[in-house]
Amino acid sequence: MSAALASAVLGACLAAMIPAGLRWLRVAQREHYLRGSTSRFAVRWWSGSPANVLLALVGIAGAAAGIALPGAGLAAAAVAVTGPLGLGMRGRTSVLAWTRRLRTVAAGLVLVVGLVVGTSAAAGGLGASSSAAAICLVLLPVLVDGVLAALSPVEERVASRFVRSAAARVERIGPDIVAITGSYGKTTTKGYVAHLLSPHMTVVASPRSFNNRAGLARTVNELLVPGTDVLVAEMGTYGPGEIAALCAWLPPRIAVITAIGPVHLERFKSLDATLAAKSEITDRAEVSVLNVDDERLAGLARRLEDAGRAVVRCSAVDTAMDVAVLAGEGGLVLYRAGTRVGATRIHGEAVPALSNVACAVAVALALGVEPENALERVGSLPVAANRLDATISASGVVVLDDTYNANPAGAALALKALAAAGSDGGRRVVVTPGMVELGSVQASENTAFAAAAGSVATDVVVVGRTNRAALERGIVAARAAGHDVTLHRRATREAAVAFVRAECGPGDAVLYENDLPDHYP
Repeated sequence: MSAALASAVLGACLAAMIPAGLRWLRVAQREHYLRGSTSRFAVRWWSGSPANVLLALVGIAGAAAGIALPGAGLAAAAVAVTGPLGLGMRGRTSVLAWTRRLRTVAAGLVLVVGLVVGTSAAAGGLGASSSAAAICLVLLPVLVDGVLAALSPVEERVASRFVRSAAARVERIGPDIVAITGSYGKTTTKGYVAHLLSPHMTVVASPRSFNNRAGLARTVNELLVPGTDVLVAEMGTYGPGEIAALCAWLPPRIAVITAIGPVHLERFKSLDATLAAKSEITDRAEVSVLNVDDERLAGLARRLEDAGRAVVRCSAVDTAMDVAVLAGEGGLVLYRAGTRVGATRIHGEAVPALSNVACAVAVALALGVEPENALERVGSLPVAANRLDATISASGVVVLDDTYNANPAGAALALKALAAAGSDGGRRVVVTPGMVELGSVQASENTAFAAAAGSVATDVVVVGRTNRAALERGIVAARAAGHDVTLHRRATREAAVAFVRAECGPGDAVLYENDLPDHYP
């Protein structure tokens, strides 16, 4: 390879590192810097459409041939600048944020690429370095994951400082801690608990979905003040040991598990593994509040009681449980161990998940709130933002915003709300990209959801490509069952919203079920 051509290839590959690096760094950030996530998304993107498959093959061939053929590495550079098609550098819905951690990862990536290219230059000259740069371009997502792995101990030490500060603050202030986990319903139940307790005591709840170590440490360090009676901490997990580690410095007086389901099954691999990880929240708790309508949690309740632990069983169907909340009498009816406490009407259009309500009431009762006072507050439960939040648009369309929901049970509840919304004869529209991280059941669950949506909706708008095939199978099934539903395909949520605005008017209703950030294909 001539020096001029080698220099051109090297310069082109290094220049292409900038847009390509920004793409994959954004993916890493959106996936919470989890090792392996960048490579996994790269496979999804490059294999997701015929055009991207072709580009990937060209890029790989160019990088491989560049070892022997002058100039072939330019193909890898061109592909890295161009693709994968649809994955932007800055992002529309998930904008790249230059945080301290992202800057550290970016610097690490630059260092790794520099070492590889520099070592190749020292060993084989300019031609070897240009070939190495082309190979780095092709393997960039893998390199990002490697940097994340290498930096993991550093990030652990940084996070530990904030955790130690938070742990000291918790010990000094001494609030009763209510820890809430579950495959779904965590954020909603957290809001319910805070609402029921707030007239009677000073409550701090972790904001939004601050449910990991960093988010909870920030909650404590910034929001927990002297005089706080109760800290309500939502706890999430992607694997075993994470919740146990959280409870080590946030020891709960009351632990709540709302449900066990296929959310994040892609990571957990089985529901039994999900249960094991979630049940860590009960290890240090004085009282465990469990939704025993879930058979796995019913089994956990038996095991805890056999071990001499205090358990409060909650239900939305069985009035004999310790706390039960059922629909009836024009609203909700509260029972304690089979005895009717009373009924209350619901303010607002959205019907809450009653098992979540029962768990929240159980927490309030365990902390000393009188049943009648808890029941009075049940009628005005808040709706968590973007979780079946009902509004009426300026054009008169009933909008059900369930964009933060991503589980089969919540989706089924949302379809019930859609069926009751709008006017007779009005259009009912479902806009969805489907559900993700459901592992081996993702395709079947999305097909089942689309089939159910087709029995309720007049129109289903499928957004993106991630679950398109599975959702379309569900629409076919709905049509085969005799339902007259129209399928629409839109590449982005923005295009789907434009469709709704153009097609829907007074008396119509639209359900936005889940939303995927644009680092998903």
